[in-house]
Amino acid sequence: MIVLNAFLTKVVAQIINPVILLLAAGAFIVFLWGVFEFIRQAGDEGKREEGRHAIMWGLIGLVVIFGAYGIINVALGSFNLAPLQKISQ
Repeated sequence: MIVLNAFLTKVVAQIINPVILLLAAGAFIVFLWGVFEFIRQAGDEGKREEGRHAIMWGLIGLVVIFGAYGIINVALGSFNLAPLQKISQ
C-alpha cells in the first residue's frame, strides 16, 4: 500500500497538477479574449454576442476545472493521500 500511495502521489504531482494548471490557464485566456472582444467590438452586436459566449464558456471552464480540483482533493482525502496543494516535488 505504501508503494501505491507513493505512486499516486507522484502521478498527481507530475501529471494531474500541470494538466489542471494548463486547463485553468486556457479557460482564463478564453475568458479574457471574450472580455477583449466584448469591449473592442462594442458597436457590432454580433461580435459582442461572440464575446459574451467566450466569456460564458471561459467561466464554465473555470468552474468545471476547479470543481474537478475539489473532487480530486476529496478522493485523495478518502484514500489518506496528501491533497493537491500539499504535494511538493
